[in-house]
Amino acid sequence: MHLFLWRFLINLWPPFLFAGIRCTHVAKDFRRIDVAMRSYWLNLNIMRTHFGGSLYAMTDPWYMAMLMQIMGRDYYVWDRRAEIDFEAPGRGTVRATFTLNQAQIDAIRAATADGDKHLAEFDVEIFDAQQKRVALVKKTVYVRKKPQHRVAKDSVQ
Repeated sequence: MHLFLWRFLINLWPPFLFAGIRCTHVAKDFRRIDVAMRSYWLNLNIMRTHFGGSLYAMTDPWYMAMLMQIMGRDYYVWDRRAEIDFEAPGRGTVRATFTLNQAQIDAIRAATADGDKHLAEFDVEIFDAQQKRVALVKKTVYVRKKPQHRVAKDSVQ
């Protein structure tokens, strides 16, 4: 799918659209994605700061989506676990950047080469407009080759 169309469609996804979450940049190789969330009445809590669930939602699918694109159709890729540490009230537009480097991708490929599952762990920070860290999110993504693409352990000598 063309990158512009992919980003356009993901921004129309109702959980993002109605929470004010926007994917603002996707690298051609899917190794970087930038996301922003502006403040408006649907994503603010009683204290007039970003609702914690909206802060988490802006980080939810990105590493899984990136790895699905990078690893290809030969792999299962699923979100497995997440943890969020709220550090400061989120006000105004908040931003997060998701990155993958070649060493991380190589490590995942090596860990899954013989068909074993791998739980890849990533940290992502959410910052406000003043570059103050609002939250730290720890994501765990399950990656495993699909059965038809696994090399049988017995056949490897």
